[in-house]
Amino acid sequence: MADNRSARAVVDSVCDSFADLPAPPDEPSTVDGPIGWPGYDAAHAGAAERTGERESVLCGTATFGGVRAVVIAFEFGFLGGSIGGRTGALLESGFGYARQNRLPVVSLVATGGSRMQEGMRALTQLQRVARQLALHRSAGLAHVSVLRDPSTGGGWATLGAGADVTLALPGAQVGFAGSRVRPPGDDLAYTAESQRDTGQVDEVVDGADLAAALLRWLRVLAGPRLDEAPLPEALGGTEPAQTGWEAVLAARAPARPRADSYVDAYVSGRVVISGDRCGGVDPGVLCGFGVRDGGAVAFAAQRGTATEPAGFRTLARLVRLADRLGIPVLTIVDTPGAANDGAAERAGAGAAIAGLFEVIASAAVPVTTLVIGEGGSGGALALATPGRTWVTPDGYFTVTSPEAAAAILKRETDEVPAIADRLRLRPADLLELGVVNGIVGGPR
Repeated sequence: MADNRSARAVVDSVCDSFADLPAPPDEPSTVDGPIGWPGYDAAHAGAAERTGERESVLCGTATFGGVRAVVIAFEFGFLGGSIGGRTGALLESGFGYARQNRLPVVSLVATGGSRMQEGMRALTQLQRVARQLALHRSAGLAHVSVLRDPSTGGGWATLGAGADVTLALPGAQVGFAGSRVRPPGDDLAYTAESQRDTGQVDEVVDGADLAAALLRWLRVLAGPRLDEAPLPEALGGTEPAQTGWEAVLAARAPARPRADSYVDAYVSGRVVISGDRCGGVDPGVLCGFGVRDGGAVAFAAQRGTATEPAGFRTLARLVRLADRLGIPVLTIVDTPGAANDGAAERAGAGAAIAGLFEVIASAAVPVTTLVIGEGGSGGALALATPGRTWVTPDGYFTVTSPEAAAAILKRETDEVPAIADRLRLRPADLLELGVVNGIVGGPR
């Protein structure tokens, strides 16, 4: 069901203060709109009288715990929050003000899509909005979108899906097709929860928690940031491995600290992005932002499982966003390697790994890498930064696993430990080979 709260009620519930921006000039008046839709003028006037708004969106400046932002809020009671020519002008004005004043944008979306009473002129407003989103991104500014109920059509396909971070209210209808025009039989696919589970939405947030969630996001995306991501302290064992196989066993030990422990010790106030925006979520990666030493830092971590294509795309998404916003990145390597089954190949494993290699190589912000466990082949190397990689005493890096090397060389399984030695994968070997800059918490 549609969100029955007014746009101003929603704004009041999440912001400390709000002030409307000056409206852009009125467009030339016509009878019943640009295509002469019978009764459009009367419907528009009735919507204004019912809601107290002149259009389906309101734009203003707001504060969230001291963080200033431009807020765009849709009024669903105004012709279903539909996007027309005047709506496009208001959105353009709001994003323009955000760029001029170096402010993030928070969009509170509740719309049924483009306004059919204005015909193609309404639909072309999506191009106008897309242009503003592109300019906002190019300016290095953040955009957080909140999907209310419903968020469909062009509003979803621009402001919602095109945001840096997308939050949604529980049970909200989210999808390109609205309920009256989509095929019957799969209504669950058009929910906030389904969009989260398929990598399109970062987090489903209860309305009572929305103000706090927005404040957490704005503090890291639009607040002070560090110059570079400092190295974390080693949390596991500090004894150097005497053999290659000993290093492998240490990295594979079930009790060894994993990425979640490292991130918890590294930052406070962490917020997490989820999903690759291509239909996939890999629970084996942990990506987000937090605060350390008074500044924002980003983290992109593997959790010790084989990384899936959706995981590589999510890691790349995080690094790309941090780079655009000027936030330094810590990458944490811990994977036996890339997932290599048929499903992974069909999901584009090669292209996903290539994309991560590219985004790490092209990042303008400093990217610091720490190998905390298994560093399995290219699936691990894709997340590592040349010349800025360290390893913990209970980590290793290898061209391929000892078991895979044995299979390739047609050796017996009892030769695997000896092959591990020959691969020279221990932290001390990596340091001697110049693969890492140092051993954190161990001999250097």
